[in-house]
This record gives sequence, C-alpha cells and structure tokens, in this order.
Amino acid sequence: MEAAENKSLRLAQLIELLLAHPQGMIKADIARRLNVHRSTVGRYIDELSQQLHIPIWEDGNLIGINRDDYEMKVNLNIHESMAIHLATRLMATRMDKHNPHAAAALRKLGQSLDKFAPQISQHLLASAEVMDDVAQRRDPNYLRVLELLTRAWSEGRLVHIWHKQEGTGKVFDYEFAPYFIEPYAVGQTAHVIGLRKSPDKMRTFKLERIERAELLADLYTIPDEFDPHEQLADAWGIWYTDTEPVEVVLKFHPRVAGRVKETRWHRSEDVTDQADGYLLWRARIAEPQEMIPWIRGWGADCEVVGPEGLRRELMRETKRLMRIYQLEKTVEKEDGDYHNRRASQLFRSE
Repeated sequence: MEAAENKSLRLAQLIELLLAHPQGMIKADIARRLNVHRSTVGRYIDELSQQLHIPIWEDGNLIGINRDDYEMKVNLNIHESMAIHLATRLMATRMDKHNPHAAAALRKLGQSLDKFAPQISQHLLASAEVMDDVAQRRDPNYLRVLELLTRAWSEGRLVHIWHKQEGTGKVFDYEFAPYFIEPYAVGQTAHVIGLRKSPDKMRTFKLERIERAELLADLYTIPDEFDPHEQLADAWGIWYTDTEPVEVVLKFHPRVAGRVKETRWHRSEDVTDQADGYLLWRARIAEPQEMIPWIRGWGADCEVVGPEGLRRELMRETKRLMRIYQLEKTVEKEDGDYHNRRASQLFRSE
C-alpha cells in the first residue's frame, strides 16, 4: 500500500508538472515522469479535482490545469502584506479602469488578516470595496485584452491583436509575442512590450488601443537578453529608444526646491542647490517629450534649461496658452506700464 507521505509528494509533483506544461500532458507521459502506472495517474487526477479542488481540464488525451482558476498559495508576513496593500491602492488611485482581480486579491488578503491584524484587515476590505465601486470606469474590452495577454504571457503563446493607430484611427493587425506588461501612471493605463512578428520588431502597445485579441497555439520564447528593467531604464515612463538618452536640465524655483528633492524622480537624476536658492535638476532621459505633462505640472516654478528642443516646445505651449487666455495684450500692457514707471523713476532720480 502506498505510503501517505509518498502519495502526497507525488500529488505535489503532478501539480508542478501540469503547471509547467500549460498546453497539457498525456497520461502516459505523466506516468513516465512520476514512475507510476497510467491507472494510478487517473486516480491522482480524480483526487486533485474532487478532493483538492484543483481546476483540471481534459481535452481528448490531454490533461492540464486551468491556470485562470488555479489559486496559488503564497505566505506573507505583515510587512509583505502591507507592501501588497500599498501597491494595490496605488493601482486603484492611478488607474481609472475597474479591475475585479485586483479587488479580489485585496479582499482575500484582508480576510486572511482578520484574526491576526483586524484593524489592517478592516481597511484592506474597505479598499477592496472602493475598487469595486460603481464609480470605477467599466471597460469590458480592456479587461478581456488584459486577461488574454496575461494568459499568453504566462503560457508563452503568441496572440493576434488588432491595434488602433493613434491619430489616424486606422486598425492594423499583428501576430505578437508579449514580453512584459507595464503600468503607466501618467496615462492611467498599461502597456504591453513585446515582439511584433513579420517583420520582427520590438513594439509597445497601449492596451486601450487594442480593439481585439485572440490567443494562438504557436509558442514563443523570451530571449535571455531581454530585460524590461534595462529596456525602460532611461525612460521617463514607457517611451524608450535605441539611441543614447538626452540630458534634460531643469531649474526649479526656491519655493518648490524642497518638494522636488523629497522624491527621486528618475534613477539618473542629479540635483544641485544654487547659491540663490534655485535647484538645478539633471537626468538622462530616453524621450524628453514624455516629460512635458510633468513639467507642466510645476507651472512657472520650473524652467527648461535644456535640451533646446524641449525648451522651444514649452515656449510654444506657453504662447498657445497666452492666446487661449487672451493674455498677449495684457502682458504687453503690463510691460508698457512697467517701462513707463521705470522711465519716470529714472527721470526723477536725475
């Protein structure tokens, strides 16, 4: 009779095998891997499904685990749980799409802390309710695309996507291998980075612009040299290039200098306090244009010193704002009044 501990070990090995083969395995292959009879594999599969409630699927001779419904066991201490809470709350406040999976994860975390840390548990559960609130923007297509890309990434399967081009609105379709999914706080969205097939080229697609996606049977392998952290190392957010990054130099007013120094905005940044209280901020950025919304947020307290192209862009935008708010004549009048007052003062001093 099979020892209980040996059987438990074999069941754990079977789960690991099936998770490692998302396309499924045949019983003969499983029996060979576990060194047991095929009939024993059948009993193990029944036990996983009926007693351990592992979501098993069967398709002809193939057997596998439904990865969408399989619940992974993760052990967290109180500080690790708080880290998950902060990450999820940040997603809830910086992403405008309703994500029931994030709410469910936070709810499970809150329930698990009910006895151990009831006060934290209460707030985690409340946060989950906020994330499920009707005020969150419902976008079923966005959620479907995110789920399908997650499945493709986890199983190493190509996808066929239909992507709407920005500006023209034209829809192009591609076979695509997802390498990484990156949230983008500035745009309150997420992007998928990967290889567009035929011709092969690295591309980044915004999830909201993917109108449709289908999972393909073809498999792909992410190259060992691909490192998303290195790929995005010089990016301000999500934009990256194959060219050398550009040095951006900003000058901040003394009234915001302290606030700027409180946060590390980019890994390459260097800050220098000036004698007059101003702060000089430098960083090497892949695409400086991506910084414009952030620079705008500082208003007149931030001056672009370089590069020249970025400075000219902010100057053009300032002129457009002056036209929108009809400030050109007001500025001219104020300048004229100032020069008249100055001339009068000089005349009196003589």
